[in-house]
Amino acid sequence: MRENKITQGGNFPQHIAIIMDGNGRWAKRRLKPRLEGHKQGAKRMGALIKHAFERGVKHVTLFALSTENLKRPQEELDGLFDLFRDFFRKYQEKTNEKEENIRFRVLGDVTLLPADIQESIAAVERKTLGFHERSVNFAVCYGGRSEILRAVNQAVRRGKTLTEEEFGELLYTRDVPDPDLIIRTGDEVRLSNFLLYQAAYAELYFSKKMFPDFSNQDLERALEWYATRTRRFGKTDEQIKKK
Repeated sequence: MRENKITQGGNFPQHIAIIMDGNGRWAKRRLKPRLEGHKQGAKRMGALIKHAFERGVKHVTLFALSTENLKRPQEELDGLFDLFRDFFRKYQEKTNEKEENIRFRVLGDVTLLPADIQESIAAVERKTLGFHERSVNFAVCYGGRSEILRAVNQAVRRGKTLTEEEFGELLYTRDVPDPDLIIRTGDEVRLSNFLLYQAAYAELYFSKKMFPDFSNQDLERALEWYATRTRRFGKTDEQIKKK
């Protein structure tokens, strides 16, 4: 009944972005190493992607590692990089055009990653380049401000004034629609430099749960909440009702 309620009435997001926060604190509360929290978060991430696509979402963007996160202890970063290696390897192995038709892309400065991970990313992106039905967008070594500055510098080099559409073509997300719904776990209420330009009209949903505990049922609650929102985009309620 819950799924029918959402799909038969109200809004449904085509693009969901998730700030996967709270892995380290989840582990700390259980007296475990921070890396264990990241491992559990990786498992939860895979399940959420699958559930979102089954529900009809077309695009899923995941904030996996910010540019600021690169300041963390090297031991933790090395553990994260190993998780990335495993994720990209498995993703490439299971990708099948007939069964998946999911394009994979990385948003961020991949040159900051170890060379072998850069090669794995490039291989998966090449393999899924022709897929258009759905997409998984992995934000790694990503920062919203640096993305905007990167686009501005490209525009300056072109020596011309750009429209919004032309500027959007210079962003990492150039062929992905802006997110309809941004979910942040971990009991924090901020965007933390994530998709700052693209989030202009996104609905923001904050969960107190640490990411490893954010279940499929919690995603359903976020979808139910989104369905209650009125998407005005600057218009009045009366204008929306006339459509």
